[in-house]
Amino acid sequence: MAEHTHTVVIVGGGAAGISTAASLRNQDPTLDIAIVEPSDKHYYQPLWTLVGGGVFPRERSERDEADLIPDGVTWIRDRVSTFEPDAHQITLSSGDTVRYEQLVVAVGIQLNWQAVEGLREALGSGGVCSNYSYDTVPYTWETLRSFDGGNAVFTFPATPIKCAGAPQKIMWLTDHWLRKQGVRDRSRITFGCATPGIFGVPRYAETLSKLAAERGIVERYRHDLVAIRASSREAVFRNLDTDDEHVEPYDMIHVTPPQGAPDVVARSPLANEAGWVDVHKHTTQHTRYPDVFSCGDASSLPNSKTAAAVRKQVPVLTQNLLAHRRGADLPASYDGYASCPLVTGYGRLILAEFGYDGKIMETLPFDQSKERFSLWAIKAHALPRMYWHGMLRGRW
Repeated sequence: MAEHTHTVVIVGGGAAGISTAASLRNQDPTLDIAIVEPSDKHYYQPLWTLVGGGVFPRERSERDEADLIPDGVTWIRDRVSTFEPDAHQITLSSGDTVRYEQLVVAVGIQLNWQAVEGLREALGSGGVCSNYSYDTVPYTWETLRSFDGGNAVFTFPATPIKCAGAPQKIMWLTDHWLRKQGVRDRSRITFGCATPGIFGVPRYAETLSKLAAERGIVERYRHDLVAIRASSREAVFRNLDTDDEHVEPYDMIHVTPPQGAPDVVARSPLANEAGWVDVHKHTTQHTRYPDVFSCGDASSLPNSKTAAAVRKQVPVLTQNLLAHRRGADLPASYDGYASCPLVTGYGRLILAEFGYDGKIMETLPFDQSKERFSLWAIKAHALPRMYWHGMLRGRW
């Protein structure tokens, strides 16, 4: 077992971790930075909705992690087993320790497939699909293109999730696809959603509710998926208000798995009561350990967990971390900005942009709550390029 020392250690090589490393290197090329990341592949996950809808092959979402590690940054190909902030160190699964002056925690969110009884065993066959992993997303398109009518069910769990719009994006694509194939009239689409409504920001919820009514979507809110009975093709939902169970038959079901803070964070001194890295909502600095910062899905920042949110969090974190190293006041403040490109069909998209308390923060000179092809083109073609060549290079 060995001991390593770096000035800034970033745990996690996803969108938040790579962007933070690149931004720090751009601002101070002399910094000794290390990224702890076990995976050799990096995924642009926002594209998986369109992969599940048959628009792109999944390979378009994948890059080699080695190609994204910024020049001059040390890549430690391991995973963290414990955080020890009082000692300014982490321990890796190999048993090695890594000491730091500042730590950035960007380990993302954990998919808890096992939290739905029968889901893990059923996933990938019998019409049970999910866009929430690289391995499972191709089966969504396989299921959709062979669907010839029946009950199509889409779920949203009673937990925080990455990209809160994703559970319904594939639903809208399914509705559009079935109409194009001439089988929508013999199909029933149900949205079993644990939240009180279709979207948390009223401006966009109004449009989406109208679309659901116009397109004949059966809406079941405050309904949380608790079990899959694969042998009988039944989905069991729990009514969160009455605790009663509701059984929904399915021929196809797209499941958004329950999600939560990674176990390694939740059991650490860095966690708040809910398990997330406990940071100040505006500065991204830890509330108890000033040398620790966090952004992205693992943080306690009370906003939607999206790549667009990370894009706005990273500049705040890097400015504040560098100021903290100088002993200066933290100059930057995160306003809660998040963006959700809500695919509502092939060639159709609503672009939700908002900050803390649902404040509308739209950037384009027209009403983004209306379906537009131009917004679809941004989602499908512009945003992936901006991610790979801008955000992950610390330039956007």
